[in-house]
Amino acid sequence: MKSNLKLLIVDDVHESLMDRLTNMSIDYSYQPDIEIASIPSILQSYTGIVVRSKIQLNSQFLSNQPQLKLIARAGSGMDNIDLKFAVENGIACINAPEANANAVGELAVGLLLSLNRRIVKSNREVNKLVWDREGNRGLELSNAIVGIIGFGNTGSSVAHKLSGFGCQIMAYDKYKTGYGTNQIKESSLEDVMSESDIISFHIPLTFETEKWISDEWISKLGKNITLLNLSRGGIMDTKSVISSLKKGKIVAFGTDVLENERLTSLNADERQDFDWLNDQDNVIITPHIGGWTKESYVGISEVLADKIEAFIKTGLNKANASNMSTLFVV
Repeated sequence: MKSNLKLLIVDDVHESLMDRLTNMSIDYSYQPDIEIASIPSILQSYTGIVVRSKIQLNSQFLSNQPQLKLIARAGSGMDNIDLKFAVENGIACINAPEANANAVGELAVGLLLSLNRRIVKSNREVNKLVWDREGNRGLELSNAIVGIIGFGNTGSSVAHKLSGFGCQIMAYDKYKTGYGTNQIKESSLEDVMSESDIISFHIPLTFETEKWISDEWISKLGKNITLLNLSRGGIMDTKSVISSLKKGKIVAFGTDVLENERLTSLNADERQDFDWLNDQDNVIITPHIGGWTKESYVGISEVLADKIEAFIKTGLNKANASNMSTLFVV
């Protein structure tokens, strides 16, 4: 039976999504090179959109698309979508956080190992013919207390991987309970902040989490910590992180995200902060590649296809109801 859902795909996705849509008899148009300015008018002819991060689907944009019934985000974060407006106006919103959780977890472990064992720093020195063993004496993960903030798909992936190193894992999630195990201690935020040697963030960017990593938050830490951010750049105040690195309250910093990731558009102040961070041996910045692997590229399309099929079979109201319960799990 042919579905009345008609999808406009405006970002690059794996071909398996299109194969699945064809098998479900769903009309679609794959336009990954579409100009942003053209999307609003072209979308008028479609009832659904598949997007990564090309456009902001804010209330102003969505209010001009009354025919829209489905937004499918090819990734985990939903911060480029006005979820409240969408759901209130009958637009179902789905994403695929389970598809790239393993990839994000692996990068988190890689960043942590690189910082603890001075891998990037020592490699730079060897390239300059400096052979400094003592200056690159590292720390073993087996002795660390690791705090995970946000225990959704990515946070749990990080926790389970690090538990294999013998770390003591503490995890906090405002919206979940009952996830503790023999290896992972379900903890309060206060306990995570007071006891952790390492804190890794895995939360969405919302009005609650914006600028969470701030001077105030850092001042409440019980120890000097290694900080990881594999969420969104907007959850941290970059200047607070820099200030704490200078004071030694943050002893090392690994991030896959920045407040402004369009490096060619950095203003003078942002460029100064960016250059300072890049000059530090105890800082590693990667270009938002946490969930960006060959495997996750396929997996995201498969998960989206499954959820689009469920949306068609279940109906709009149930799709929204089930989605809202897990909307902020990343």
